[in-house]
Amino acid sequence: MSTTQMLKGIIDGCLLAIIKEKEVYGYEMAEKLESYGFHSFSEGTIYPLLMRMQKEELITSTLKKSTAGPKRKYYSLTAKGELELKNFIERWQNLQSSVNEVIRQYTITKGGHQDET
Repeated sequence: MSTTQMLKGIIDGCLLAIIKEKEVYGYEMAEKLESYGFHSFSEGTIYPLLMRMQKEELITSTLKKSTAGPKRKYYSLTAKGELELKNFIERWQNLQSSVNEVIRQYTITKGGHQDET
């Protein structure tokens, strides 16, 4: 399984968290993700996710003037989006805890080395 496949469900929660920080536009989100180490997510990848989240009423958008170029679409969380972010964080913490426990047990029993077959 590739990293991109693993991230599909996680990226929504990350975008909600970024939007929660402040009203933000698409390119800014792509830059933010890049700064956090998510290198495979461009604006082209993010916009369909934002459109879906807007359809699900998790976020809203507003067109605002830009200092350079055309108007930009800024995104902000709705109350429903805030609840979804809270639920995502809970699910992520539970999942992270479970995966860490599996890895911890593996490194204890296998010494952290894969069997050579």
